[in-house]
Parts: sequence; C-alpha cells; structure tokens
Amino acid sequence: MAFDWSQYRCAGLHDEMFSAPDVPRPSARALLAYLRSMSPKELADRRLAADLAIKVMGITFTVYSEGKNVDRAWPFDLLPRVISKTEWERTERGLKQRVNALNQFIQDLYGDQKIIKDKIVPAEVLADSVNFRPQCVGVKPKFGVWAHICGSDLVRDGDGTLYVLEDNLRVPSGVSYMLENRAVTKRVWPEIFETTTILPVDDYPAQLYDTLAALSPRPGDTPNVVLLTPGIYNSAYFEHAYLAQQMGIELVEGSDLFVDSDDCVYMRTIYGPKRVDVIYRRIDDLFIDPEAFRPDSILGCKGLMRAWIKGKVGLANAPGAGVADDKVIYAFVPQMIKYYLGEDAILPNVPSYLCMDEKQRKYVLANLDKLVVKPANESGGYGMLIGPRASAEERAKFRELIKQNPRNYMAQPTLSLSTGPTITDDGIEPRHLDLRPFILSRGESTYVTTGGLTRVALVKGSLVVNSSQGGGSKDTWVVDLDEDAELPAASKSQSQSQAQSAAQLGDKGVG
Repeated sequence: MAFDWSQYRCAGLHDEMFSAPDVPRPSARALLAYLRSMSPKELADRRLAADLAIKVMGITFTVYSEGKNVDRAWPFDLLPRVISKTEWERTERGLKQRVNALNQFIQDLYGDQKIIKDKIVPAEVLADSVNFRPQCVGVKPKFGVWAHICGSDLVRDGDGTLYVLEDNLRVPSGVSYMLENRAVTKRVWPEIFETTTILPVDDYPAQLYDTLAALSPRPGDTPNVVLLTPGIYNSAYFEHAYLAQQMGIELVEGSDLFVDSDDCVYMRTIYGPKRVDVIYRRIDDLFIDPEAFRPDSILGCKGLMRAWIKGKVGLANAPGAGVADDKVIYAFVPQMIKYYLGEDAILPNVPSYLCMDEKQRKYVLANLDKLVVKPANESGGYGMLIGPRASAEERAKFRELIKQNPRNYMAQPTLSLSTGPTITDDGIEPRHLDLRPFILSRGESTYVTTGGLTRVALVKGSLVVNSSQGGGSKDTWVVDLDEDAELPAASKSQSQSQAQSAAQLGDKGVG
C-alpha cells in the first residue's frame, strides 16, 4: 500500500509541493503521481539505495567537534524540492541584478566611494567593517568584477514571498553537493527523469572554468588555473577536491606556490616551476598572503597580493569582496540596486533592523523574544539568536552583546520558512527549507545555476538548515511545464491579476 499523501499536513505554512491538502502544485504533479505509485517498502528501499550511493561515491562533509575533525556521510533526503521554470526565470533575473549591483558597490568602495558621499550607505557602516581591506583601495580587477562566485541564500515565507536572506561573497560553498545530489537522485530514480522535463545542472563545472579562465592575464593562451585549498582538514575539502577534478585543474596548497622576482605566480612541479594564471582561492583574505595580511599564515603564498595588484595573476573571488558579505551591508542592497542600476529590486530583502541605529536598537532590545538576531560577519548559522526559541538567559546575553557592539548586530522577524515533504524515521513529514543558488560573474556575462542547493532542517521544528548543525539537503528540480502559471505570491513586479492568482496558491497552506 502506498503512503497516504492526504494525511500530509503543515498547517499555516507554505509547502513547496502542496497548495492545499493532497493538492500538488503544478510543478510537482508528475513527482507526486510517481510517488503515489510506490509502496512504503519501495520508498524505504530507494532511501537505502541513496544512502549506499552516498557512501560508495564518498560524499562527505566535515564537522568540527571537541577539537577534532569528523568526516560524515552527506545527509541527503530523497524527496526533491520542485520549482516551476516560470518562477525560476524571474528569480534568476533578480539574482543577476543583485550580483551586478554588489560588484559595482565593492568597486565603488575601493574607488571614489560615491555611495558613501551621497549618503546612501552611512559612512560608519564602512568605517567599522571588519572585511574592508585597505590593501585593495585603488585596485580595479578585470571586468570590474570582485565577486566572481556568489551564493545567495533564499527563503520563502508563509505567504509565498521569496526573500533573499543573505549574500555569500567570500568563499561560498555547497555547489558540489548540489551536483552530487542530482547524481544520487538520477541513480536512485532514473525513470522519472525520462518522463519529466527537469532542467539540468551539470554544466556548472564548465561554466565555473570559463569564468576563471576569463581572468587570465595572458589572453590567447590556454590558462593554467589552480584551486587553492587550506588542506585536507578544512570542512569544505571534499568540495575543493571535487571541483578541481571536475574542471581538470590542479588542487594546490600555499606551499605549492611561490611568487618570483617578476611578480608572477608559479607552481612547483616535478618538471620545474610552471606559471599560474588564475587562482580559485578557497582561503579567507587574511590567510592568503603573509606579506600583505597575517604574517603568521602558512596557508597562503607570500607575494600573492602583489602579483594580483600588478595584474600578473587572476584571483577569484577577489580579495576584499567580503566587504559586501556583511549582514549590515545586506540591509542596503535594495538601495544599491536603485543607486547603481536605476531599478527596483526584483527579489526583496527580509525586513531588517540595524542595531547601530538607536531607534531600531530600542525596538530590537524590546522584542528579542520575537526576532532573529545575527552578528554581522558570522556564517554557518553560528552566533545568532532565534528569539522565540531562546531561553531568558540567552536573550539576556544577547542584550548585553548588542549594547556593547551595536554595529555588529542586526535583527529580522522570525519567518515561517516554507516546508517540503521529507522522509523521517516517523514517516514523511514537513521540514523547513532554504535554497542557495550560485551565480557566476565574468563581466557582461552572468550565469545562475538551475535551482541550487536546497538545505533542509532535518530536526523537527528547527529553522537551522546548516549541515554542521543537524541539517541536510535535497535535490532541487526546476521543472518546465507548458501550462505552468505558478509565480511567487508577493512579486512586486507582477500585474495585479497575476499577484492575486499566485497569492491564492501561496496562502492556502496545507491542512
């Protein structure tokens, strides 16, 4: 007997598969019809097959626990998240718009700082930015692009509105898991790909290589591109090795590189030094060059900044790009889009309160039990307060932290993140989701992955989707349907009739 999908409930939330109890969204009809044909035993067998495939393929991530590095099999849920092509096309336009404005903002900050002088972004925001690099002032990288690879986190609220939660511009990770999720799903459910138009994702390594190769200072030649990793103990080492292998480039550590008297970067090989044209660096700014940043770093290469500034090597992402990877700066992105592009933001920000503003700070301090409070430059879900689920002691601690350093904190309302059906030990239940698409910028050309990495909070009721804190992931399907008219519920650019139609889909919830 198949699972009774009419019993699936997520009252008051927006579900990615259902618009009402047992009523699938148009993009999920084919998937649900397929799932209905499967018995619980068949589904359990496919789940075991997926777990085995992950182990055989060696898909792992690293958790830092009690001072030790622990490799674990990648937590994967077999039920995919489905998005309509119609909605994704609009989302893609919004992501391209956003990254374009962010790159212009970074270039402006290291140049004339017009946006500061015009008081669009307050001067104190920049003055207290821990990721602003004075070493980059006056530099203009190739194409004027600083963030070549961006991972923007998207979340959908209970009314169906798709928000940008944050932008990751330093060393965004996770794309390897997006690709491996698709590979596992194809191995376990090959038949559904024969009957459903699921848009592919496997062109990402080629697109990434082209983005990197375009940065070469020696046009016309086949560039020597390398991926710079901190080493095997880094939590994202699986991804570093995976991407290097997929692109056919060398995976190197800082000790494999040196900068010669000609200010060019060379790689040590058994055949002698070989010039390096482009470095895809997966090391934070402060560790890439002991000559320019931390003198005690053994992860980078001495002279790397000098070579980059003189145009002898391409670096992606460019040093200093992290100045826009700041949760306080994030609050000003809609204004940046208007300032640099003369357009309204296609994708809205989550409403935000900046603690550096006295009035907003008072509101935050008075409503800690209702808000999510985030430090400006932490990642991975660390260092934040989820007010409604925090203890009185935790809220009191954050109250003092905010008072001591208001610039370092911002707050947002607790969103009712959308859910998707997830296989658990207790059956199929709703779990909260987010989505991280990846955007590649190389001047006039911008590429967005088809969908992205859907992360899922495997713990019941949890809003934290990070794998290091109990989260997992799903394959993300962008489905092309001729009759598909499903759009985001609160698109400000839609006509009134479209918005009403979409809202009807998004507001019903499930159960």
